Amino acid sequence: MSASGKLDTILIVEDDNNVAALLRAYLERDGFEVISHCDGRKGFDELKKSKPALVILDIRLPTMDGWDFCRQVRQTSSVPIIILTAQIEEADKIAGLRMGADDYIVKPFSPREVVERVKAVLRRSSDGTRIFGAMELECDGLTVSAERAEVTKDGISVALTLSEFRILYALMSSPGRVFSRNDLLDQLHDDGAEVVDRIVDVHVGNLRRKVEADPSSPQFVLTVRGIGYKFRDGVRKREGVINDGTE
Repeated sequence: MSASGKLDTILIVEDDNNVAALLRAYLERDGFEVISHCDGRKGFDELKKSKPALVILDIRLPTMDGWDFCRQVRQTSSVPIIILTAQIEEADKIAGLRMGADDYIVKPFSPREVVERVKAVLRRSSDGTRIFGAMELECDGLTVSAERAEVTKDGISVALTLSEFRILYALMSSPGRVFSRNDLLDQLHDDGAEVVDRIVDVHVGNLRRKVEADPSSPQFVLTVRGIGYKFRDGVRKREGVINDGTE
């Protein structure tokens, strides 16, 4: 249930009617409202109309496959997406994450596990203010507001996934501090969820494509070879205090 008291709506886009019906039954039993479509294009249109709290997305769909669905959604929306698919190779998981998915569940699956993963993603999505506080951070036209869960670059809104937002806020909150990949994994999955190798690099790559003028020569999110990543110095807090990364 959302903070306003309304039931969270879950959009299922899955061409196997039996799978969709099973997930609907378990999700509705846990108090979610569920909308389902077996066609990628219709599911995409439904997302724009209904604005669900989360999408459970199959990859192999008619009219628009899951990859195209995810890619198009991420051009304008940060709605959490859980990919549901029979593909089990790590390369496929990484491809899904590169497209902007927040989680990845392989068939066959336990419907109870899917419900718990939905709850975990929604929990991480809704408690940003509790985790990050109400700080607004700005550096050279890049502004991040935890309270509003918004990112802008030169006044233009930037749609980040939850994982990208968490990484950016963590780095930007401590400019100059070097974060190892394990440090950033802790920011992504504080519920102990299993993650694939290289997930941090995938999210950082996606983040750079959205906030850097030239992702191949980043000016904000910098690589520290053999260790991890850091944000450049010169971040200004909302109250106007400069944090240059020194104590």
